Amino acid sequence: MSRGFLGRLIDVFGANKTSWVGLVLFAAICVVALLAPWIAGSDPLEQSIIDKLQPPSATHWFGTDEFGRDVYARLVWGARISLIVSISAITIALVVGGTIGLVSGYIGGRFDMLVMQAMDVLLSFPALILGLIIVALLGPSLHNLVIAISLTALAPFARIARAPTLIVKERQFVEAGRALGYSHARIVFVHVLPNILAEILVMASLWMATAVRVEASLSFIGLGVRPPTPTWGGMIRDGFENILDAPWLSIYPGLAILTLIFSLNMLGDGLRDATDPKLRGE
Repeated sequence: MSRGFLGRLIDVFGANKTSWVGLVLFAAICVVALLAPWIAGSDPLEQSIIDKLQPPSATHWFGTDEFGRDVYARLVWGARISLIVSISAITIALVVGGTIGLVSGYIGGRFDMLVMQAMDVLLSFPALILGLIIVALLGPSLHNLVIAISLTALAPFARIARAPTLIVKERQFVEAGRALGYSHARIVFVHVLPNILAEILVMASLWMATAVRVEASLSFIGLGVRPPTPTWGGMIRDGFENILDAPWLSIYPGLAILTLIFSLNMLGDGLRDATDPKLRGE
């Protein structure tokens, strides 16, 4: 990203206050996840049958679940799972999918057509359905969840990287690099990539929200991280059995998911406004 992009980003965030809201909320959730061992207050796996289904109180801020586990502690530790899965999956999709789209767009021709047809096959599956199929085949675990979600995001990143590559590769500085005898690898990763990186990062922020939703959905249906590891989707599923007697079991993790997705969408809107010349009035 160039200094000009950072300057536009600051200007857009200054004009669009919701972008700052998204940035602050996302940063706060990241801090909570990092400081979980110190701010959780108790072991999220510690059971106390005597204290089961306790309503929110000074002792248990968000109440306890059917095993007497502190909901607040599980919520704080669950933030780690959501962030680890979403950030890891989108990083893999960004690197692999972005590289596929970058190389495919630069080479062009029949190779580009075959690669994009393969990406179209992946795009034909809804993200949740494709993730469900992959996790069902590999088995529920943290690593398999990351692999499944990264594969669902692979094709969109390849597409978003390919489109600007087709334009940038025809510019004069790329032609000058070829004339000077630069290797194709140097042209692609040193000269083309920096000019399309901003658009890929915008895509990453928006797809992180999708990754959070897919992770929560898979955990809700029992295909996420194995219990008793706390996950927000798993907490909502567990709370459904006592939704009338203890609604806080599902309400608090649901609000956590809503807040994280909202913050990522607002952050992505700010990044999009900073990179889209039409929205900047250029």
